[in-house]
Amino acid sequence: MQQPRPLVISTAPFDRQGGTTNRMMAEVLIALAPVALAAIWFFGVVAILVPLAAAAGACLVEWLAGDRKGLGSLRDGSALLTGLLLAYTLPPGVALWIAFLGGAVAIGLGKLIWGGLGQNIFNPALVGRAFLQAAFPTVMTTWTAPGQDFFHISGQTFAAPLMHGSVDGVTAATALGRLKFQHDPTALDLSPLFWGNTGGSLGETSAFLLIAAALFLIARRTFDWRLFVSTLAGAAAVSGALFLANTDKYPNPLFMLFAGGLMFGAVFMVTDPVTSPITPKGAWIFGAGVGLLVVIIRLFGGLPESVMYSILLMNALTPHINRKTQPRRFGG
Repeated sequence: MQQPRPLVISTAPFDRQGGTTNRMMAEVLIALAPVALAAIWFFGVVAILVPLAAAAGACLVEWLAGDRKGLGSLRDGSALLTGLLLAYTLPPGVALWIAFLGGAVAIGLGKLIWGGLGQNIFNPALVGRAFLQAAFPTVMTTWTAPGQDFFHISGQTFAAPLMHGSVDGVTAATALGRLKFQHDPTALDLSPLFWGNTGGSLGETSAFLLIAAALFLIARRTFDWRLFVSTLAGAAAVSGALFLANTDKYPNPLFMLFAGGLMFGAVFMVTDPVTSPITPKGAWIFGAGVGLLVVIIRLFGGLPESVMYSILLMNALTPHINRKTQPRRFGG
């Protein structure tokens, strides 16, 4: 006679997808791989050295803060991913010691000080970049032109800590810099922005590859697609309204989507499950807020780029958004 199965009483959630932190980190790294290869194609060997330096700084601090037995908390891959994401928001010509320091700050101040994995309020990689932006503003706004010799390494790359090396590479203004300081939106070509042959941070040059990465992560259900879509929709709506109001003054909405770090941020930063809202309605609000702030700061603020500050500001609102968008309890 078959024995009846015991009745198990437990708390929610009852529907599990079987996902793990390691699987999520691995899928994000897979999505990041084409972006990394494009960076190497456009900027040469420095696109290998800078990510290695940033990842080393992040992993070293993570290991030192742990029990230092074996790999410790490095096994979940979050420190490695944080260091790499930071690296792809940096200029190609940044000194390696600065990239290393940024990785260390990203983990130390962006993650560990809040209690570790899953406890931080702000995106750790952007915390590291915000620190570098404040500490080294000149280095962080000096952009290398793509297409130089593959093995070219400037004196700045291997400069000693707190020192400056010689600048012997060809620099170029970014598309957003030209818009901000030359005030000529009609001279901006969308094709280089879409395919990637333009100056900028290591990972933000090719909108095509970033869209492909987003589609891969959406298909794998690695992140909430609402965050990615609402970020781009918010930026397109605001910039589109301004463009229709004055086509001579404001750029095409596609320029806003493809230029700078908006696409990279929408794929890899906005969608951070720790620092973004957990409710569907909250995801729409969060993404739309990022897109709105990006356009407003770019066009009316003092900086040509604004993705980092927009995401960090919305990170600060995430707990409030979560509280206000909680669904009503059944019968409540």
